[in-house]
Amino acid sequence: MSMAPLQQLLAEFADRRGWGPYHVPKNLAMALAGEAGELVAEFQWLTPEESARVMRDPEAADAVRMEMADVFSYLLRLADVLDVDLERALREKVARNEYRFPAPQSPTLER
Repeated sequence: MSMAPLQQLLAEFADRRGWGPYHVPKNLAMALAGEAGELVAEFQWLTPEESARVMRDPEAADAVRMEMADVFSYLLRLADVLDVDLERALREKVARNEYRFPAPQSPTLER
């Protein structure tokens, strides 16, 4: 999945509103953290079981989707402003984590 069309959509949205001067890395990172907090707040007082069922409630599901979209939007804007290829960064991070956290070896099934 290419992030470029989504980043273009967000950049044009911000440009039409004159938000460019405010979309600097510091501000975008702070907004991202704030939106992540708002996403967390949707789960704050739920039990683990309730949190697993949150998407069954249409109102709660909508709130969770919108907060996730906010988090994603700010992450995409930050990546665009910093010229970070998120797909490449994610693949690199997974490769590092494969090394750091090797999967347990499965026992070989003998026939």
